[in-house]
Amino acid sequence: MRAIELTPEQPVSTIAQLGATAERVGFDAAFVSHHYNNRDQFAALTAIAGETDDIDVGPGVANPYETHPVTLASRMATLDEYSGGRGVFGVGPGDASTLANLGIDPDSPLRRVLETFKIARRLWDGERVDHDGTFEAADAGLNYEVGEIPVYVGAQGPHMTRMAAKHADGVLYNGAHPRDYAWASERVAEGLDERPDDRGEFDFAAYAAVSVAEDGEAAREEARFPVAFVAGGAPPPVLERHDIDREAASEVGDAVSAGEFREAAGLVTDAMLDAFCIAGSPAEVAADIDAVLEYADSFVAASPLGPDAERAIELLGELE
Repeated sequence: MRAIELTPEQPVSTIAQLGATAERVGFDAAFVSHHYNNRDQFAALTAIAGETDDIDVGPGVANPYETHPVTLASRMATLDEYSGGRGVFGVGPGDASTLANLGIDPDSPLRRVLETFKIARRLWDGERVDHDGTFEAADAGLNYEVGEIPVYVGAQGPHMTRMAAKHADGVLYNGAHPRDYAWASERVAEGLDERPDDRGEFDFAAYAAVSVAEDGEAAREEARFPVAFVAGGAPPPVLERHDIDREAASEVGDAVSAGEFREAAGLVTDAMLDAFCIAGSPAEVAADIDAVLEYADSFVAASPLGPDAERAIELLGELE
């Protein structure tokens, strides 16, 4: 799979056109991210589906806290139906900081995600479902037929990554450096050791922030904003893996929490950029993607994509 992720910070019509560009230059799938303060994820995905013929479409990722998991399963099934069977269900625990804005405590994230897609699969198979776990459902069912929809789990930590390899069709592993993927590949192998034989093949997908432009320095500058969010919230083991100073990362996180995003971006160091984003000229980005693919099976180029998103998608489509 060669895919992109689009963040609906722009109007849905613009996102739809970017999805069409991705199909035109040869991408296999387009994911759309979700935060309540951006445009609606499923509206954007539906618009992409309407502007394309072959590219797969799916949330990257949907979280099962803001929306009841049964309702989320129905939304995903609706997208799959509308797109002619091109749906891919990306599901993960979501961003804790934006969930906190809504008064939501994402407790038991691994169980919630696992229960969500297991129940979704049963609903898509036409079953009526009773469930009493991290959420409740009583005699729930869908009043229409649904085809098979692959499930990809958004993951970064060890337990979610192992769970995805054991139970899902793929993982969207959030990282940008070969060092992270070397570590994650071991977690995937652990999960695959426990995977039932009848579950089919598994796709270890790198889900990496990418910024590309003919002007490599401009691409790196564009990456500072998303990297600030990653670096500011990175746990100590991740910082240690990349030899990033904890105090420097804490200063970035404090600026993000205060809403001082420009200041936070200015505090991002070169080491943070190298660790948490693939950024630069097409040749530089191609080399970094190849290094990640030494461990991963497939690649998703995630936001920001570049200073000019459409041109960045075209450049990425030209990479071998």
